[in-house]
Amino acid sequence: MFNVGDKIVYPMHGAGIIEAIEERKILKQRQSYYIMKMPIGDMKVMIPTNNCEEIGIRYIIDKTTGCEILAMFKSLKSDVNDNWNKRYRENMLKIRSGNILDVLDVVKSLMLRERGKGLSTSERKMLCNAKQIFISELVLAKVALYDEIEKILEQAVDEEYSISDDE
Repeated sequence: MFNVGDKIVYPMHGAGIIEAIEERKILKQRQSYYIMKMPIGDMKVMIPTNNCEEIGIRYIIDKTTGCEILAMFKSLKSDVNDNWNKRYRENMLKIRSGNILDVLDVVKSLMLRERGKGLSTSERKMLCNAKQIFISELVLAKVALYDEIEKILEQAVDEEYSISDDE
């Protein structure tokens, strides 16, 4: 059970802070919900309290872990499947897992693919979503500001892409 003020990650949506726990009647059924405020996009999300484990809700990582993970981005080797359909399904499963390292892998592989062959509209949306999920957690863990983290990711991919071009 989470409490008001807890910083949590909601897979497929990102990190946020529980602002309230409220009972609501939806479709003639009374249920308790966490009201989570997302710092990026100023959005609020209602999460049923009774199935948080199923959904994969978890506490955010700490600042030290966040710094380590961000530092890992540069050296992360990403295996990109050339089959669009299979790649999309695999990436979606990784994002749904809620595991920050899986989400980081999706971000890296799609950013590299974007530099090389380009992305389809749906993969571009997936990249945007995965970045938002990843960065929102690091922002709440107080690793850095959103723009700073995005710049670090972009620079790392630019460096890696220019090195692979030279080979």
